[in-house]
Amino acid sequence: MILQALYEYYLDLLANGEIEPDGWSTEKISYGVLLDDAGKLKDLLDLRETGEKKDKNIPRVVSVPERQNRTSGVRPFYLCDNSKYILGIGDEKSSGRLEDYFQACKDLHQDYLKNIGSPMARSIFEFFNTWKPDQAKDDPIIQEKWDDLIKGANLIFCCEEQGNILLATEDEKIRDAWQKVVDSAGQNTQGQLCLVSGKIAPVSLSHPKIKGVAGAQSSGASLVSFNQESFCSYGSTKDSQGANAPISKQVAFGYTKALNTLLSDKDSFCRLGETTVVYWAKGGNKAYQEIASIMLGGEEALTGDDSQKTLDLPAIMKKLSTGRQLDWNDEMLDTDTEFYILGLAPNGGRISVDFFWQNKFGKLLENVKEHYDRLEIVRAKQDTRVYLSPRMLVAQTVRTTTPGTTPAKPSKRLPRDLMFSILNNTPYPATLLNGVVIRMRAEQGVRRGQAAILKAYYLKNSRNETFKEVLTVELNKDTTYMPYVLGRLFAVLERLQKDAQGDINTTIRDRYFNSASATPARVFPILINLAQRHMDKLGTAAQISYSKRIAELEGRITESLPTRLKLEEQGAFQLGYYHQVQDFYTKKETKEEDNNG
Repeated sequence: MILQALYEYYLDLLANGEIEPDGWSTEKISYGVLLDDAGKLKDLLDLRETGEKKDKNIPRVVSVPERQNRTSGVRPFYLCDNSKYILGIGDEKSSGRLEDYFQACKDLHQDYLKNIGSPMARSIFEFFNTWKPDQAKDDPIIQEKWDDLIKGANLIFCCEEQGNILLATEDEKIRDAWQKVVDSAGQNTQGQLCLVSGKIAPVSLSHPKIKGVAGAQSSGASLVSFNQESFCSYGSTKDSQGANAPISKQVAFGYTKALNTLLSDKDSFCRLGETTVVYWAKGGNKAYQEIASIMLGGEEALTGDDSQKTLDLPAIMKKLSTGRQLDWNDEMLDTDTEFYILGLAPNGGRISVDFFWQNKFGKLLENVKEHYDRLEIVRAKQDTRVYLSPRMLVAQTVRTTTPGTTPAKPSKRLPRDLMFSILNNTPYPATLLNGVVIRMRAEQGVRRGQAAILKAYYLKNSRNETFKEVLTVELNKDTTYMPYVLGRLFAVLERLQKDAQGDINTTIRDRYFNSASATPARVFPILINLAQRHMDKLGTAAQISYSKRIAELEGRITESLPTRLKLEEQGAFQLGYYHQVQDFYTKKETKEEDNNG
């Protein structure tokens, strides 16, 4: 199902003209080797384009015959290569093999071009008969660009036709001849039934590499491969390689091309821990991916020209309630469009699938909106983040690190489990709650993201209706739910200490937060005694204010303090603490605004 969806996406991109067909790829080209009709070098044309930094030119991206991996040995590329192969020149490290490089390139081109009757093909053919690599350094055309050439800049053959520069890859006869070579590859190989297309076709024994998955090998990793007998079906061996799960060469090229294209586009994927999350829509319309990128990648995904985009989920959902069309950047999108989300994780030289989600785009919007609704919680005025992306949620489960240090890693299961629950609107994973609880205990406090996770987790997972009455966006001043009231009381006692003693090294939060949330019967008598000492240091008005606050909260406690709170009750305590602290800040900001006004 995954390979089929990716292959269909490849066909969509191919139909839209956004991707190269089988046998072709794109490469960055710096110079054009301009030849005359006799194959003599006329000039080296600078094909580079002006980049974002005007003082720096960048190579032009050109469609060229597909190039295989070249790690060692001598392997020339057709029509486009570096100076070692096309001109036979290079730095001192390669000087001993330059003759081999040039000869291999000559043999390849003359073999492919000998029966092509175009002027371009004849010029390139004759170039290899007339060009003398040992005399290249004395050529003024080569001397001018010598430094760039020996650094590995890519070159491509070209000619002048009716006053215009024609690249070799733009010559129709050369392109047609190369396409025939590609189409005929494997025709003599016995075909098998392709598991994806259902057609009899030559099987790809080794699939192209996937690049761009976080943590995987930079040279690329395989999504489908077999190198151990235990991985193979009955009767197959590791030597049969891809024949163990027969996928045609055409499909193997297509699905890998599609996946590599997605992984090269920042609007088509996001990273969550060690998981790379890729998404695409049936039909190839990238507007769907832009929305998904903001929804799943968060506001941190908006950079550069995208910084003006906003994610207004309530507005989007309102439109959904009145029809199935969605207006996004002046483009009408159909929420019934099939949408796919694939989670990939590194596994040595391979890529493992963490999860795969397939549903209507509207269902994605609906499920993600409900998720963000559950996360909504009061926040400090300076906290401008409207939505907490999945990556931000995962970050709440690990310690914060300073720039330049190795980032802490979350549980490997968490990204997969979290995304699965968000996409399917199912209960949140225990790995999320466990990670947050551990961090709050270590930090002895509650951050906005952690409070939001507590609220969302218990709204979705808990069956305790009494508990759910405190799972609110802002402070619930009316509830008598004891764990929540105790959290509020702790925040008041902490603020009392600060007003009495100012900024000190160790506060009651540093010493008692964890124990107060776990064993209140043992800790709160100590805290109340300390509060009396702190009030002695305040003025009369402040003493009266704090006495009223403490008495009002104590009046909401109608039973004996429990010896121990369960994990769910500790969550209520932590939420009560967070809500009360934010209520203090809100009142302070309002008072300051009134005074300034």
